[in-house]
Amino acid sequence: MTARRVVAFGGGHGLSASLRALRHCAPELDLDITAVVTVGDDGGSSGRLRAERGGLPPGDLRQALVALAGDHPATRRSAGLFQHRFAAVPANDAPANDVPPLARPDADPAAARADGLAGHAVGNLVLCGLMELLGDPVAALEHAGAMLGAVGRVLPMSRQPVGIEARVRGADPGAPDEVRTVRGQHQVAVTTGRVESLRLTPAAPAACAEALTAIGSADWLIFGPGSWYTSVLPHLLVPQLADAIVSSPARRLVTLNLAAEKETLGLSVADHLAALRWYLPELKVDLVLADAKAVGDPEPVERAAESLGARLVLAPVAVTDGTPRHDPAALGAALVPVLGADR
Repeated sequence: MTARRVVAFGGGHGLSASLRALRHCAPELDLDITAVVTVGDDGGSSGRLRAERGGLPPGDLRQALVALAGDHPATRRSAGLFQHRFAAVPANDAPANDVPPLARPDADPAAARADGLAGHAVGNLVLCGLMELLGDPVAALEHAGAMLGAVGRVLPMSRQPVGIEARVRGADPGAPDEVRTVRGQHQVAVTTGRVESLRLTPAAPAACAEALTAIGSADWLIFGPGSWYTSVLPHLLVPQLADAIVSSPARRLVTLNLAAEKETLGLSVADHLAALRWYLPELKVDLVLADAKAVGDPEPVERAAESLGARLVLAPVAVTDGTPRHDPAALGAALVPVLGADR
């Protein structure tokens, strides 16, 4: 039996959870996994490297690579190295001729600039170096994947970085009815207003050719979980990706989040599905996977799923400590009968 080709879209922790879940399917399903990752990050280490060095922001790409890293002790150690983040050097430990940082980089950006490594993940620096050395982000990701013994492929949604902008109502708590443009993935992710529309800059970035090929030959396309406006929906705003997603012969699965984030406050579970249809009206979905506790009353979610042509599947996919995080093992167990089913 040939491997089932799965393409997962997203970025950050949501995509990482999805990829780890797909790996848990391995004992029962032979999966050929490709991750297609957003390239709009402009915060933290990725934002600094993007601003200072140019090129793609590496953080979400790194997270996906680490999620797919092999299980050999050496590759697990390498994955740990990729995730290692440099802390600021305490002032009394800094060499006398250096400008000591004033605080940890996550508390004071000026401190991170004073200590050039502070706040950077090692894997971000490795990917940045590989992209400069090889001159192509896809080649860089393939090399990094080999370093980590990755059991799948990681691709950017575009070879060029993109900006994310949103029209947000109530971004200023003092003017709850005013609509403003919020620029940058980080600012959109932390906005406390209601996102009314989303766009990319440039509006039509060229899609990664290898991603288009993977989508065209896939058996399954998986969207979510993840930050809806900054990790999931951006893929639907790249015209070539959107066309490939619509025309692909693959079946399509949407995995819903367990709780609203700042960028989706006020957005119901059903609204998350409606947003997919709003940004890509031609999108048809086969299955929507959700946690019963997170969904609550399933009726509006079932109706929203049906509007996309999908069937709602409820399964316990959250960690058991009560936090809104997917358990990769539980999510993988829920995916096995879904991905393994014949058409």
